[in-house]
Amino acid sequence: MTYSLLETINSPADLRRLPRTELAKLAGELRGFMLDSVAKTGGHLSSNLGTVELTVALHYVFNTPHDRLIWDVGHQTYPHKILTGRRDRMLSLRQLGGIGGFPRRDESEYDAFGTAHSSTSISAAHGMAMAAKIKGEQRNVVAIIGDGAMTAGMAFEALNNAGVAHGGLMGDLLVVLNDNDMSISPPVGALNKYLARLMSGKFYAAARESAKSVLKNTPLYELARRFEEHTKGMVVPCTIFEEFGFNYVGPIDGHDLESLIPTLENLRGRKGPQFLHVVTKKGQGYDQAEADPVKYHAAAGKFDPEVGFVKPVATPKITFTQIFGEWLCDMAELDKRLVGITPAMREGSGMVEFHKRFPTRYHDVGIAEQHAVTFAAGLACEGLKPVVAIYSTFLQRGYDQMIHDVAIQNLPVVFALDRAGLVGADGATHAGNYDIAFTRCIPNMAVLTPADENECRQALYTAFQHNGPVTVRYPRGAGAGVAVQKEMTAQAWGKGEIRRLSTQPAGQGATRIAILAFGTLLYPALQAAEKLDATVANMRFVKPLDEQLVAELARTHDAFVTIEDGCVMGGAGSALLECLQAAGLNLPVLQLGLPDEFVEHGDPVKLMSLCGLDAPGIEQAILKRFGA
Repeated sequence: MTYSLLETINSPADLRRLPRTELAKLAGELRGFMLDSVAKTGGHLSSNLGTVELTVALHYVFNTPHDRLIWDVGHQTYPHKILTGRRDRMLSLRQLGGIGGFPRRDESEYDAFGTAHSSTSISAAHGMAMAAKIKGEQRNVVAIIGDGAMTAGMAFEALNNAGVAHGGLMGDLLVVLNDNDMSISPPVGALNKYLARLMSGKFYAAARESAKSVLKNTPLYELARRFEEHTKGMVVPCTIFEEFGFNYVGPIDGHDLESLIPTLENLRGRKGPQFLHVVTKKGQGYDQAEADPVKYHAAAGKFDPEVGFVKPVATPKITFTQIFGEWLCDMAELDKRLVGITPAMREGSGMVEFHKRFPTRYHDVGIAEQHAVTFAAGLACEGLKPVVAIYSTFLQRGYDQMIHDVAIQNLPVVFALDRAGLVGADGATHAGNYDIAFTRCIPNMAVLTPADENECRQALYTAFQHNGPVTVRYPRGAGAGVAVQKEMTAQAWGKGEIRRLSTQPAGQGATRIAILAFGTLLYPALQAAEKLDATVANMRFVKPLDEQLVAELARTHDAFVTIEDGCVMGGAGSALLECLQAAGLNLPVLQLGLPDEFVEHGDPVKLMSLCGLDAPGIEQAILKRFGA
């Protein structure tokens, strides 16, 4: 496929110079280029195929970057990146040193706000719209939010705030709801196209305001208001947005440029909060993705667009996510009190089979992490045993609930933290670097760090038996390849184990090192220890820390090294220092972990090497600190 028209577009200004009759051709080339590009790099696919026409229309109608576009969630912005001067960099997508898979303010002036987590766009857009009012600037601000992101409470908090005046000021804000839920079939046709143009036009707005003025303070005003509301309610799906103070328009076909552009042009000049409902289709224009948009949500690597995704010939290692999914089903068979909860991450958290087998005990609460945590607390209060499957980075959103609703009441909730540590191509916004630090400081909370696949299964079982709140953290992808024991055995609570003992005699001049490993970095630590003849302890628990083991190692070793795939500040190494101080033990400690900076996207193996957390990096760090 050739991209002769797309190759002339190096900025939205070039796009706006095109005659409107050329836009459909541009959209076709844009969709083809993006499909070819993602096939070479991997990345999010279905959602981006669904936003091609919407992206073209928005940049055609609005004067970006002066006008602000805020995409939510940001994984639907590949067409936006291509049209805003990054077409030639798409082959570096999500790679070390390349462009990110989400909007980034430091990457382009067209990326008005970073939106890698969902449901933040309306709040940010409201802030920008109000800033324009306060500064006396004429500026359009548009938040494009997916229907999934609208399940979060934060989106409705923002709607509630944006729909009212503050100090006499009301921001000029347009919220575009990108509705791509395949289970919904709204009436998108000629009548709705006509109504969308009518309700977004100046005549309708003027007539509406004039009627308000004439009828205000008369008995007919409330009657007219209710008549308008119910009339619109017969042909459009929602009046709730009107109740928030927004003028609702739609739904319209998000792939029909002849409908999108006139409607956006009408809304561009409207004052106050506006709400446009567009209906798109995930995977639009690519048969395989249209047929299975979930499967094509994200491509892990390269694929042939003509063929689609092909299962690898070699059987890959079992992932930690799969370990969790299998354990969850096995545990549910043994204990009918188990209830599984996920905030809109059924596939990502490995709960598909659990959903099939235990539908009444499976709860997807939507992108509502705060609710997920307190919902679990309510279940626990009534004697059930909830397991919250959640990415480490998303648990941050439920932190207050974790403290107030779970930990203070000491409720038996298991938090299965997937994607702990670095996550590779998704970058800093999705990395689970902080959960050790922010969970271990909470009273009543236990923190388990299994080192491999089998330990993960046993740690989950151990956590489930515990009568209090507990987190079990594990990384994305596969582990060391350790065989998984089908039988579930509880680990000794708060106890670690020695995995390698140094042969270096004490008191012979050399520094006798004890490496305390927390989690999957046990295996590179063991490799480094072979070169250094160091002792290695698999700690298993950050909290409660095995203080007895620490004391024994302190008596027979000259220095400690802690290793974790989390932030050094406040992490497991800090827990060891606190333990030594409390015991009056004065030993040098080298803390190895993730640095006090946001680690960018890239190949996870390369990133861990750059952070000095592979076997050679661990060895070099120890030699640098303690010598031979």
